[in-house]
Amino acid sequence: MHASPYPERRAPRCHVLIPCAGVGARAGGSGPKQYRRIAGLPIVAHTLAAFRALPGSFETLSLIVSADDDQVGAALPDFPVLPQGEQLLRLGGASRAATVHHGLSALREQGAHADDWVLVHDAARCLVMPAQIEALMVACRHDSVGGLLAHRLADTLKASTPEGRVATTLARADKWLAQTPQMFRIGMLIDALERAGDAVTDEASAIEHVGLAPLLVAGSAQNFKVTFPEDFSLAEAVLLARRASAAT
Repeated sequence: MHASPYPERRAPRCHVLIPCAGVGARAGGSGPKQYRRIAGLPIVAHTLAAFRALPGSFETLSLIVSADDDQVGAALPDFPVLPQGEQLLRLGGASRAATVHHGLSALREQGAHADDWVLVHDAARCLVMPAQIEALMVACRHDSVGGLLAHRLADTLKASTPEGRVATTLARADKWLAQTPQMFRIGMLIDALERAGDAVTDEASAIEHVGLAPLLVAGSAQNFKVTFPEDFSLAEAVLLARRASAAT
């Protein structure tokens, strides 16, 4: 276990940051994918609902959009709910890492402590379940580093040549698909992002860059990020099935 430079206080607070500034170019269609509707609601609305289902668990819940975002108000007319610590931050950067760093800096300016926890979650990962968020928090709350939801790789994994042919088959026993939320101390994550730079694609990669080993917490294959055109119908099918099950 790696030692953290941020000693725990008796009751560190938890914050949520949801980067929502991407354009979703791989998803096709027009407009940012996080505002496209599935199962009757914008994708990001389903994402927010999972965290709102855990009242009292978070000090703040921040949605980070680009400064010129003119669609978020129509997509989320009931956000933010200020008494519940929700806030809209128009601080989106040129990369995910920059967006998250801007959000973390805003939290610190608002009084969050370096040893408070932050859960960073993809806006387009709309199938996360409240129970999975809780499992991550329980697993990480007393860990010296923090961790992330992840899913064990089940398929055979291939590496390719530049020509698109198989170069080799990789062992899959120790391979995981990184998911979100990812949960780390605010101060530790700010430091890691500043040292790792904008090239990292998730928070765990920044933490790894500074020599620490995040905890892997088992997630679910359903907690995928809506990325490609075919993902929309799959995510909608899962949401509608859950809705039907809850109604019975």
